[in-house]
Amino acid sequence: MKNLAQSNYSSALETVRNLKAKYGNTWNAIRPESAARMVTQNRFKTGLDIAKYTAAIMREDMAAYDADPSNYTQSLGCWHGFVAQQKMIAVKKHHKTTSKRYLYLSGWMVAALRSEFGPLPDQSMHEKTAVPSLIAEIYDFLRQADAIELNDLFKRLENGEDVQDQIDNFETHIVPIIADIDAGFGNEEATYLLTKKMVEAGACAIQIENQVSDAKQCGHQDGKVTVPHEDFIAKLNAIRYAFLELGIEDGIIVARTDSEGAGLTQKLPVSQEPGDLASKYLAFVEAEEIAIHEAKEDDVLLKREGKLVRPVRLPNGLYKFKDGTNIDRVVLDCVTSLQNGADLLWIETPTPNVKQIAHMVNRVKEIVPNAKLVYNNSPSFNWTLNFRKQVFEEMLAEGENMTAYDRNNLMNAQYDGSELCFRADQKIKTFQIDGSREAGIFHHLITLPTYHTTALHMNDLTEGYFGEEGMLAYVKGVQRQEIRKGVSCVKHQRMAGSDLGDDHKTFFAGDKALKAGGENNTSNQFEVKEEQKRELVLDK
Repeated sequence: MKNLAQSNYSSALETVRNLKAKYGNTWNAIRPESAARMVTQNRFKTGLDIAKYTAAIMREDMAAYDADPSNYTQSLGCWHGFVAQQKMIAVKKHHKTTSKRYLYLSGWMVAALRSEFGPLPDQSMHEKTAVPSLIAEIYDFLRQADAIELNDLFKRLENGEDVQDQIDNFETHIVPIIADIDAGFGNEEATYLLTKKMVEAGACAIQIENQVSDAKQCGHQDGKVTVPHEDFIAKLNAIRYAFLELGIEDGIIVARTDSEGAGLTQKLPVSQEPGDLASKYLAFVEAEEIAIHEAKEDDVLLKREGKLVRPVRLPNGLYKFKDGTNIDRVVLDCVTSLQNGADLLWIETPTPNVKQIAHMVNRVKEIVPNAKLVYNNSPSFNWTLNFRKQVFEEMLAEGENMTAYDRNNLMNAQYDGSELCFRADQKIKTFQIDGSREAGIFHHLITLPTYHTTALHMNDLTEGYFGEEGMLAYVKGVQRQEIRKGVSCVKHQRMAGSDLGDDHKTFFAGDKALKAGGENNTSNQFEVKEEQKRELVLDK
């Protein structure tokens, strides 16, 4: 937002000057310019300020997508505030704007990396409080990124540099976060209470799935059990009420269905009249026709189309859906959610196939034309293998001679330079563009990228550092790359707030401040002059 920093600074300056006049000599040590600078560097005072600001951004982005599907949005999952901070600093550096770039908070990563129980599977076993705590942590780090960058700009301004325009038009690192509430962690009251905590921490978008809370499974694993629509609608209502209570009128609800891969239900809803939602749900349940004398003691029976049927019940008491009904159930779930307060959809799929996604979404659009999807570009998919298989089938259908390829071994590195693999990689490259154009995907995210990048980088560093390369493995593979690529945290003291703290100490104690910066600070070794920057770029 243009000139907001200037507006904040001017307003704060006037306020503090008036306060000094009001309280007299006891405020003599307070410098209005320093106080106004600190106010400007901390634009968002609460998580609710963040939620209001980011909800408006998402609503604008959704409208822009409706007008033109090339206006899709993206995010990466982050499991720590520092990871989110470095992501958004990199976004600003490489792409010059944070526009249409969000953050994603994955329940999977909270379970695996943030639970006090230790690493857990994605089954809602982690503490409820871990989710809002991570949201708050992420926004603390992003606010710090704002403060550090603005502090540097103010120091440059004081040193005579012409950076006023950069201050006045500063773009915050604060962006929307889509936060995973799993299946709501209990009944609808539990969902409402947890939503409030998540929104108070800064979340403007809550993603909830239609699984049974106490039997929740990762969407890419087996054993998923869905709930009747009435139960899910109650939780959608709970989230909306939480948003409204906290004054987040534009709050976004992402309704996720796991019906594509779920074959079980725990509960048979009560139908009030033929053709209602409960009746439609029950119609998907597998059942066998029986005569009344064939019924066993304590059997559950249904009347279906004038016939008596017995639902197929497993030894654990769960009921089985008819085979082949999954896509119809997905469509009904999506339409029902959108007609009952949801803003966006999430459909878990077995493979990343644009045509398959479009088949489902376009059926939803027949009833709700502006239906939009949040899609998980999941690391649970083998992207290389999936797209090589897709291209193999396409080339075969085009009459290409495919005898050079082993259909059952397409991951083999010997194919990496082949036409098949070139075409497959091109499909992966344009997957997000194609999906947004053809399959209604408004938001593309990768749930667990930083889980995998951390593991990969630690694998590579460990191999060299504990091997023959020793310290060179770190210097060559990490630090030298940070310097040459301009990665902000190469000066880790500054990134942790040391320079910012020194300036604050000067505000508070004047010339008596004991500061960490100075000639003996080894971070000075990373100061790069303009001519050296050019040399580093050429060397890179």
